[in-house]
Amino acid sequence: SLTLVSNHWLMAWMGLEINTLAIIPMMTYPNNMRNTESAIKYFLMQATASMIIMFAIIYNAWMTNQWTLFQVSNEWATMFMTLALAMKLGLAPFHFWVPEVTQGIPLTSGMILLTWQKIAPTSILYQISPSLNMNLLILLAVSSTLLGGWGGLNQTHLRKILAYSSITHMGWMTVIVLINPSLTILNLLIYIAATMAIFLCLNLTSTTKINALSNLWNKSAPMTITLMIILLSLGGLPPLTGFMPKWLILQELIIYNNITTAMLLAFSALLNLFFYMRIIYTSTLTMFPSNNSSKFQWFHSSPKPTSLIPSMTIIS
Repeated sequence: SLTLVSNHWLMAWMGLEINTLAIIPMMTYPNNMRNTESAIKYFLMQATASMIIMFAIIYNAWMTNQWTLFQVSNEWATMFMTLALAMKLGLAPFHFWVPEVTQGIPLTSGMILLTWQKIAPTSILYQISPSLNMNLLILLAVSSTLLGGWGGLNQTHLRKILAYSSITHMGWMTVIVLINPSLTILNLLIYIAATMAIFLCLNLTSTTKINALSNLWNKSAPMTITLMIILLSLGGLPPLTGFMPKWLILQELIIYNNITTAMLLAFSALLNLFFYMRIIYTSTLTMFPSNNSSKFQWFHSSPKPTSLIPSMTIIS
């Protein structure tokens, strides 16, 4: 919230640092080597990005004699600021830390990492959007959508798939931030709602791999249906909610004659939809009258609440 309401660069930078340091204890609980390794990777990447942001802030203040957040008039300061925010958001080619960190931490911490932690850098990107370089934004966005879709194709861990999905969605938000920043906020809100709903579904069923979804229908049929609807919405399949921001972004790009960019983004969305459909196919293997191709697992009634299912369905 400090980053969202501040109009001074120093206060915004402090908000980013507090945002980074606050999640480190959550990532290291419960304390084991995988969680600690992921937390160190995350801290090193975020610290490097914060150092570049501070360099850009000081350089911009030196050249323009002002510390206002909305005025980044120096070209080099804008470029360094954009690259540093790309590192914080996990945009390609700085995306390698996102799948590794997400895979090494629990589902709850992964949910916070892929949702709440994106708000502060996106807010700064939104506020300095008039000063950004369009060519650099398109390069970061298109590479993020293509690599995010390509990287998720051969994954079997659900957390890594959602991490690559996050990279793709960050690319969609970045490409439109200069043309229509309001669409960036709309896309971010829908992405956060859908991603949190998926993580809650996985947390309720204690599922982390695709092959474990083959028994999900036996555990909870409403949960399976909810998960399928949310995945299709996140992939941008009409007429679900997730299709709306993608449609509006493609429309704005075509209006501004960025037809090649719009085509690349549309084709990259098919890659994401493909591995979402693979998850859905695995989840529906046990539906009647198909035979279950996996071994049944004995399980007891879960004490976790299922009252969230209707609200998750409404989100999608």
